[in-house]
Amino acid sequence: MITIKIRNGQDPNKVFQKLKNILINEGLFEELKKRKSFVKASKKKRLKRENAAKQRIKDFRKLVRKAEQEDQY
Repeated sequence: MITIKIRNGQDPNKVFQKLKNILINEGLFEELKKRKSFVKASKKKRLKRENAAKQRIKDFRKLVRKAEQEDQY
């Protein structure tokens, strides 16, 4: 259970932002998004495969950019 104590004179907006950051770091919002609706196993596999392909492209582009920067020096 996550608890945050509010001290006297502390800005409620800052406390709320701190709570939000903790929940984001815990992965709560991602979990809620996943559980919002049922996703069939076949669709999960397809999405996982598509995301892996996108990540490979991103990694390749990053590698190319890094190599180009090293060539400039």
